[in-house]
Amino acid sequence: MDKKVVLITGGSSGIGKAIGNFLTDKGYEVYGTSRNPQNAGPSVFPLIALDVRNTESIKAAVAEVIQRSGKIDVLVNNAGVGITGPLEEMPAEEIKNNFETNLFGPIEVMKAVLPHMRGQGRGLIINITSIAGYMGLPYRSVYSASKGALELITEAMRMEVKQFGITITNIAPGDFATNIADRRYHAPLVKGSPYEKAYGKTLELMNTHVDSGSNPQQMAEAVYAVMKTPNPDVHYKVGAFMQKFSIVLKRVLPDKMYEKLLMNHYKL
Repeated sequence: MDKKVVLITGGSSGIGKAIGNFLTDKGYEVYGTSRNPQNAGPSVFPLIALDVRNTESIKAAVAEVIQRSGKIDVLVNNAGVGITGPLEEMPAEEIKNNFETNLFGPIEVMKAVLPHMRGQGRGLIINITSIAGYMGLPYRSVYSASKGALELITEAMRMEVKQFGITITNIAPGDFATNIADRRYHAPLVKGSPYEKAYGKTLELMNTHVDSGSNPQQMAEAVYAVMKTPNPDVHYKVGAFMQKFSIVLKRVLPDKMYEKLLMNHYKL
């Protein structure tokens, strides 16, 4: 029986690397991507150059996988970047870069693999979103918006491609112990800014959450479980109980009460 071929964007570190290692151990043929594979260090699966902000780069990477393995059975759209700061003080180019990476990039990767999956009459696309995409979080407005948009894109595209035997689903992680805090864009703490005190406290709290986050292995196991499911659900959430429960609370509580809970959590 042929091995299933899996393409993982953002596969050189963090959640993407954990998924790639786990699936390789399970016998899948895995390809990861990185903007600079030569700087990524050792990997148990091959890394291909891909920048999700560059359509030609995406097309070339997808073509390389198909040329090497003849197919792509599963796409794990994992590449993403964090961003924090008061929206008023966030440079427009950083906001655009976040949406290019977290939303438009994954869309372009899906568009690149869909013709091939349609031709083979099957395929699975797993978009890695975020629990933050279910709610507007203070000083994470852009990140919440980009990940939330990807959740809705998935809902719509899932219905469009079902007729071709292709399934699209979301897995939304909470806080995991990765280096995302080091790589995210932090709007600087501006001395004398009206947001200085509140943003400073929130930034410290967010970094603490990541540092004490769950093991990325949990995400790898979740991806594997979805891949083994005959008819995957639309949405999955992976993380600490309270992070997942926060989505339930948003659904059942009045808006202002939920807003107050968030403000208390972030000490605002």
